[in-house]
Amino acid sequence: MKHKPEIGGQSQKELLQLLNAYRQAVDESIISSMTDTKGTIIYANKKFCEVTKYSEKELVGENHRIVNSDYHTKKFFKDMWKTISNGNVWHNEIMNKAKDGTLYWVDTVILPVKDDKGKVIQYLSLRMLINDKKQREAERKEYIKSLEDMLFMTNHEVRQPVANCLGLMNIIDSENPSKKDLVKIYDHIKDSASKLEVFTRKLTLFLHDLTEKHKKQNEN
Repeated sequence: MKHKPEIGGQSQKELLQLLNAYRQAVDESIISSMTDTKGTIIYANKKFCEVTKYSEKELVGENHRIVNSDYHTKKFFKDMWKTISNGNVWHNEIMNKAKDGTLYWVDTVILPVKDDKGKVIQYLSLRMLINDKKQREAERKEYIKSLEDMLFMTNHEVRQPVANCLGLMNIIDSENPSKKDLVKIYDHIKDSASKLEVFTRKLTLFLHDLTEKHKKQNEN
């Protein structure tokens, strides 16, 4: 009686079932495609079509430039092609554009597929959506920029009035000014104090808005 050949303790049927389950899992969660060596799409999985809003029929036969967002430089893609055409794996984050114009970010790995002689014959691309990650990065950058703006504003609007007050106080201490000069000094100090009070209110409002915005971002 003949036995079915087994590979690694599993029958051919079991391996085919495992491969089909793996492919189904990939189709549900990973954006996958294959291209020839010129970048022409020869396969696009379910997730690829779902994200790009193109049907498989629309994608197959087209160059991968069909989802190019024009966000990246020519050098960016030149370096990518240099890497994969030399048979090496390329990994980076790319902003692409769907059929309806929607922009989306993907963490991308491109693996060269080689024949028995080691020659690259195709490219397999695996991508994961990272829109949420890029959104958080943008929010952090905006938050840091807001803090930098606040520091600049503080330095600009506080230093001068304080310097004016200190300078005027030094005049009082060292020059024994007349009553008329004291009135002028008083007016200058009052003016500087008013500017500081206005800035303090602006700063309080600025910090309140910044804090509330940061809270909302964290809640989301």
